[in-house]
Amino acid sequence: MFIDHATLILILIGLAAGLCSGFFGIGGGVIIVPALVYLLGFTQHRAIGTSLAILLPPVGLGAAIAYYRHDNLDIRAALIVAAGLFVGGWIGAMLSHQISGPYLRLAFGIFVLVLGAYLIYGALRRLSWI
Repeated sequence: MFIDHATLILILIGLAAGLCSGFFGIGGGVIIVPALVYLLGFTQHRAIGTSLAILLPPVGLGAAIAYYRHDNLDIRAALIVAAGLFVGGWIGAMLSHQISGPYLRLAFGIFVLVLGAYLIYGALRRLSWI
């Protein structure tokens, strides 16, 4: 059985996104979008659209079941946030098509950078390092 290079990369992207999703609770798009752009040459818009399609069916279902089994899932909160995510996703998609790919990539990079700095700062404070 032969798997072509692009298919192998897609499988590895899926595994990485799934592991990060289950371990950190992050949306797979943080992994999927940059990987599609930088590893497979997708445009920013195509990577975002593909990421959204990827996340539709499995959006953490396996991980959510595991958390549910350990009584660590608030279904009410999940449904409320999911409704907001549905509306916000539609609005965000409409707005993103008003922005060119390079600016969209820059905005995403700034978002991830600021989020990372915030998380590192919070962790250092809890560790009493600052």
